Amino acid sequence: MRSDFVVVLTAALLFDTFWRTNGEHTSPDPCRPGFSQSFYSVQISRDILQGQGVVKGTTVSSQKVKFDDCMGNEAVVFQSTDPVFSVRTDGSIFAKGDGARLDGPVQFKVTARGPHTNVWETVVQMALIDLSSSGQNENEVTEEEGSISEQNEKKHAFQAPPPAIMFPGSRMNRTRGLRRQKRDWVIPPINVAENSRGPFPQMLVSIRSDQDQDISIRYSITGVGADQPPNEVFSIDPMLGKMFVTKPLDREHRSSYHLRAHAVDMNGNQVENPIDLYIFVIDMNDNRPEFKNQVYNGSVDEGSKPGTYVMHLSAFDADDNTTANGMVRYRILSQTPHSPIPNMFTINSETGDIMTVAPGLDREKVSQYTIIVQATDMEGNLNFGLSNTATAIITVTDINDNPPMLTSRTFSGEVQENTVDAVVANLTVIDADQPHSPNWNAIYRIISGDPTGHFTIRTDPISNDGMVTVVKPVDFEMNRSFMLTVVVSNQAHLASGIQSSLQSTAGVTISVKDVNEPPYFPTNPKQIRFEEGVPTGTSLTTFSASDPDRLQMQQMIRYSKLNDPANWLSINRTSGQIVTTGMLDRESVYVKNNIYEATFLASDNGFPAASGTGTLQIYLIDINDNPPALVPRESQICERMNKNVNGVNITAADADTDPNAGPFVFELPNFPSSIRRNWTIARISGDYARLSLRYQVYLEPGMYEVPIIVSDSGNPPLSNRSVIKVKVCPCDENGDCTTLGAVAAAGLGTGAIISILICIIILLCMVLLFVVWIKRREKERQTKQLLIDPEDDVRDNILKYDEEGGGEEDQDYDLSQLQQPDSLEHIITKPPGVRRVDERPIIPESQYPIRPVVPHPGDIGDFIHEGLRAADNDPTAPPYDSLLVFDYEGSGSTAGSVSSLNSSSTGDQDYDYLNDWGPRFKKLADMYGGGDDD
Repeated sequence: MRSDFVVVLTAALLFDTFWRTNGEHTSPDPCRPGFSQSFYSVQISRDILQGQGVVKGTTVSSQKVKFDDCMGNEAVVFQSTDPVFSVRTDGSIFAKGDGARLDGPVQFKVTARGPHTNVWETVVQMALIDLSSSGQNENEVTEEEGSISEQNEKKHAFQAPPPAIMFPGSRMNRTRGLRRQKRDWVIPPINVAENSRGPFPQMLVSIRSDQDQDISIRYSITGVGADQPPNEVFSIDPMLGKMFVTKPLDREHRSSYHLRAHAVDMNGNQVENPIDLYIFVIDMNDNRPEFKNQVYNGSVDEGSKPGTYVMHLSAFDADDNTTANGMVRYRILSQTPHSPIPNMFTINSETGDIMTVAPGLDREKVSQYTIIVQATDMEGNLNFGLSNTATAIITVTDINDNPPMLTSRTFSGEVQENTVDAVVANLTVIDADQPHSPNWNAIYRIISGDPTGHFTIRTDPISNDGMVTVVKPVDFEMNRSFMLTVVVSNQAHLASGIQSSLQSTAGVTISVKDVNEPPYFPTNPKQIRFEEGVPTGTSLTTFSASDPDRLQMQQMIRYSKLNDPANWLSINRTSGQIVTTGMLDRESVYVKNNIYEATFLASDNGFPAASGTGTLQIYLIDINDNPPALVPRESQICERMNKNVNGVNITAADADTDPNAGPFVFELPNFPSSIRRNWTIARISGDYARLSLRYQVYLEPGMYEVPIIVSDSGNPPLSNRSVIKVKVCPCDENGDCTTLGAVAAAGLGTGAIISILICIIILLCMVLLFVVWIKRREKERQTKQLLIDPEDDVRDNILKYDEEGGGEEDQDYDLSQLQQPDSLEHIITKPPGVRRVDERPIIPESQYPIRPVVPHPGDIGDFIHEGLRAADNDPTAPPYDSLLVFDYEGSGSTAGSVSSLNSSSTGDQDYDYLNDWGPRFKKLADMYGGGDDD
């Protein structure tokens, strides 16, 4: 037994050795870009450490990461996931910073990026070794490594035992005391192939301590896959230290495991320091490439050159993409249709880009291709790789490679003169491009023959035809035909290299047809000026029309009146002379803004006859023919003038306009003389004056009519005598008429006011008497209701109001118990002397007195008393203090007699207090409060 703790690797894993050995002896393949290995285990000598860390820029190991992109590794960049260590372009591993420590194994990922966006990855693990110590342990490792190589060379002639891992550490030598601490050995990772078929548990490695010869040691493992989820993937024999894998591993689920091995004695005391175990799952080709979609859609323009990019397909393989298991290659299996050749497209085997490989794409011949693409892993090896397929649908998009062509070189049409917005010719076109696209939509242009713009060509959106439309009226007398030159093009420009066709141009002949055009008035509307009031028969003007049909000289024009609101005008039938038939009045309601309008009709004798209208506007000049009128016609004023009270402001209204209207002149007439004696007019402005009482003049309250003469400013002026009604009333200090004063001013004297009040009082008394009479009438009506006919006596009649039976839910009950029995047998058979008070006795009914036919008012009292006496003596009538029988409820009763209930009172009760409750309880007091009298 050696005193130092060593790590002896008896052998590498057989599967890993077999894999590498096969890789060394296989025949060389064509250059495959990427790293030479998916995992590199690098051992670093402690001699490179200076102090406690690695110096910046130091190459940590002579081992290199081998990479080849098959293009000379130009512009290849390596990137590391570790912040301290990285890889140079030559593959050497170096430290990027000072003081990098290697207290334990370091593992990081290295990524290589090429100039064509390709990416490759590998994993590098580094650990320290001590090259200065030599001895049997190192010799054993070397010998075992040589043994492994020899076994690989012999192709596993015999099964090597699993590797044994010793716990490194230090302990006290019993004979020599302390010895130098042995430096840690690097524990190589344990490789396990995924999807192993077992049998399970399958032994991976044996872990032991060199102290197991002295004491009993128990081994255990911790970490993900042991005591952490997923649990129990790995197990260890606690006594022998053999570690097992208990189930198949799946690299796609988890690619590596990090466990820690522990050694303790039987008391649980730690014997050795824990060691780290790294278990890597070796990838197997157990996943097919999977396309994201089963159908991919792409497009390419027709006429595209070879090498034109079309679309991209990609498949994902869950296996390790740094190995052949995850390297996918693509190829095209089939193309449908095969026109013009079977191989119109190719696919990049590595990227999945589809490109054109031959010319001849023509949408008009083949508009769509269907391509079946196969993705195979193992770098496309069909013998060992797994495959999957997807469909690529390539649509050939249209380009404008077919110019539109008119179906004829000449087109013709005709149009009637003066027609607008009518289609006169239809141009048909043929275009082989995709319908209803900019490459197919036609645009028509008139390049000659229509300098004044009478026509335009619109495109039918459905048929793509050109519709020649007249947009400006044509005149037969000016142009009898048009020769148009039309060119057609597409909405989109023609593709490069495509020339316009000669059939894109055509001539269009448009013939103009003559029609009978209506006469027209050259000046419409025609305006003239005249003074109002011209006498009847005055000739105003000649309103004549012209006939545009100059070539038809035999046509004649006749005139008539179409609209003359005031019937002031007439027109000569042949000459069109306008003559007045009434006096023109500017103030008429038919005149708007001093203008009177009349409409006339001009008709020819063509076939068919045509007519046109014209409007005559007469501007009427005002003359002074309307006298002014006083405004307002009524007002009020205080009975006494004072400095705080003004008079009445007056003005005038004149239907004429300036200068025949204002300013106005207001003056009082000389007769009667009382007008000028009591009133005065003061001028305020040209159109306003103030009427007021003279100073110190007092008028009784009342209504006064004051005549005023108003004159306008016409030449000669017109005057008008107008009367204004002025109410004179007492005023308060503010100059406002008081209420009593307003009444008095209205013309009512004191006697009239008293008369009105008396009438109001009389009216109220009549209303009160009428209400009293209505009340007495109502009371008498209620009293007379007792005097009714014998046949209307309610005692002798049964009034049936309604019969209510049970509802739908009551139909299942026996209702016979609620009905009056047909026989009285149960009553007759009762013993004599025993009778219920609510049953009707079986004896003849009493006879009630009969009212006389003609009752006398004095007999009413006697009749009532006799009826009451007969009812009291009638044994068949229920007494007032008994129960009334409303309906029969069946014979007998299951309930006991009420008399069986005993009073809870144990002694005599004194009911004398009932006498103090008032007259309503007198009957009850007589029955129970009698005391010893009972």
